[in-house]
Amino acid sequence: TARAAGTRHGGGHGGGVGSLPVPTVIGHRGASGYRPEHTFGSYELALDLGADIVEAGDLVPTKDGHLVCRHEPEIGGTTDVADHREFADRKRTKLLDGVSTTGWFTEDFTLAELKTLRATERIPANRPHNTLYDGRWEIPTFEEVLRWQNEQTRRRGKQVWIYPELKHPTYFRKLGLGTEERLARLLRKYGKDRKNSPVIIQSFEPTSIQRMNKLVGNPLAVLLSGANSRPWDFVETGDPRTTADLVTPEGLKEIASYAQGIGPTLDLIVPKDSAGRLTEPTTLVRDAHRAGLILHPYTMRNENPFLPAEFRQGSDPDAYGDVFGAFRTYFATGIDGVFTDNPDTGVLAREDFVNG
Repeated sequence: TARAAGTRHGGGHGGGVGSLPVPTVIGHRGASGYRPEHTFGSYELALDLGADIVEAGDLVPTKDGHLVCRHEPEIGGTTDVADHREFADRKRTKLLDGVSTTGWFTEDFTLAELKTLRATERIPANRPHNTLYDGRWEIPTFEEVLRWQNEQTRRRGKQVWIYPELKHPTYFRKLGLGTEERLARLLRKYGKDRKNSPVIIQSFEPTSIQRMNKLVGNPLAVLLSGANSRPWDFVETGDPRTTADLVTPEGLKEIASYAQGIGPTLDLIVPKDSAGRLTEPTTLVRDAHRAGLILHPYTMRNENPFLPAEFRQGSDPDAYGDVFGAFRTYFATGIDGVFTDNPDTGVLAREDFVNG
């Protein structure tokens, strides 16, 4: 049976995270199953399809210090930059969190230059239909997102929530482009830096979330990758811990001292075997709840390659599998919400789950 919305967050009164339905449906980079990610087309569609929160956006800085919404600093895969002859000489190979990466990087462009580009579909092999919209939308700034949030809240008569992520904060800080202070400044400017503000902030770097905790009152979440991975800030500071250490009861208790939630990969909730099939759930949901943390794992996608093997239907890389079966399995673990590229599917799956 499903837990009633907001039971663990004080009954859902007085705004804040506790006012959100549980399980919460979070539009991953908008409705990126249907439109190129991190565009106003994708964000707006996520709201139309019933998302409770829109992940707007993954924040990376421009050369002149503006925060823009792109999945990664490298924009060759998500924009038409390669078609712009005037930017051919901006192509670089850089070390991004220890990984050699070649392409065009937001920090090498001014905002005015980035605004001449247009967004494209990131995974056309899985989403050929989305390429229809290539070239339609520009790269949003986070300040534009905050204004859009206000406008959409007014227009829809219901509070719109956003869930920005600080991308590679250590990398950018070393370039003299610290993103936490820039984010805090914008949230303060728009009066959205408080405990009950409809903005949850996330990052894969725990020290970045600790920094945000000193700057703003917003709800905060630590993102967690594979069990054997190590947050890049830990690598840089010589902290030997891995994600496996962070998801122990002790690690979770420490996270709870400066954050309200975690965003684990779904594999940390229910691991897969070597054939890609689900095994038994871990104790992470119970342990996190005991530490007072909410869990918003990532990412549900409808296409076959992204589903556990037993929920795939055929082998077509752009065909949908039994995604409702997968949602049912994950919701049954007691997670508080989920990031999904297909918010409409998530909303229907929640209805099935809540109505049992």
